[in-house]
Amino acid sequence: MAFLPPEGELTIGFAHAAYQLRDEFLTRGRTAKSFEVNSLDDLRERAPEADVLVVSGLWRNDLLPRLPKLRFIQSVSAGTDQFDKPAIGAAGIRLASAQGSNERAVAEHAMSLILALTRQIHFARDNQAKQFWRPMIGDRAQREDELGGKTLVIVGLGRIGLRLAKLAAAFDMRVIGVRRSAEAQPHVEAVAHPSKLAEAVAGADFVALTCPLTPETEGLIDARILGAMKPSAFLINVARGRVVDEMALLDALGNSGIAGAGLDCFHEEPLPPISPFWRMPQVIVTPHSAGETRAYEGNVVDILLDNLGRLERGEANLRNQIV
Repeated sequence: MAFLPPEGELTIGFAHAAYQLRDEFLTRGRTAKSFEVNSLDDLRERAPEADVLVVSGLWRNDLLPRLPKLRFIQSVSAGTDQFDKPAIGAAGIRLASAQGSNERAVAEHAMSLILALTRQIHFARDNQAKQFWRPMIGDRAQREDELGGKTLVIVGLGRIGLRLAKLAAAFDMRVIGVRRSAEAQPHVEAVAHPSKLAEAVAGADFVALTCPLTPETEGLIDARILGAMKPSAFLINVARGRVVDEMALLDALGNSGIAGAGLDCFHEEPLPPISPFWRMPQVIVTPHSAGETRAYEGNVVDILLDNLGRLERGEANLRNQIV
């Protein structure tokens, strides 16, 4: 039995502050009615019309009681921590993530942060703004470095983590993974259990976070883990802000406990102007843009259409099923 109304009676709502998802959907020749909103206020007004919502950052769980028609939520993002999954399931609504839609982009972003910190691109950009031609450096410890032979610890060996491992291997880096399953993975020399995280990061030149935000990973990178890292090591976060204890990270950066960080996500977003992270020269801040790519809308709509087909056929399993 079909889970959704016939396509001619189906209404799909696209909700995102920037992405042009409806435009992409309309190129696919589907006949379902659709609308697009770009703000929470507009979403609150239009969402009751929808049988299907394609949404992520604009979602609020207090919308649920006001959505009598809603049958399916296709998340625009791979992360789904913003959704109250038990309440969604209790309402008879299905939920799927967009996992895989940006794995290339996020892995490449993480690798770009590693390269930028290693080659001191952030310092060069600062000097460019000041029109300052930096002289050659005599102190070897202060110079740019090379990646070959360096150790990268990747916390979370899902699609993004494994793609990052492949990229790092191409730079002749040694890759250690952290995950619950100990099975061997391509381009990964060894896999450590999360209970051994402190031991794993102790030998790392870079620690990259590519894990989802869960009760187990919230605050995972705390003062103990940061204290186990070498003073010459860098932290890369392309996961979620709350995976890191930000006060502990600020302390480690301010007291030279670690050399620097490339941070794409934070506890509060947008990052407030008063945040010390903005003013730390050894930190590269990007605005939660690791997943952005010109291909994103097409990738998400591919997943949406796959799941619509499954629901129309009455299939039990969705692609990237969450609920």
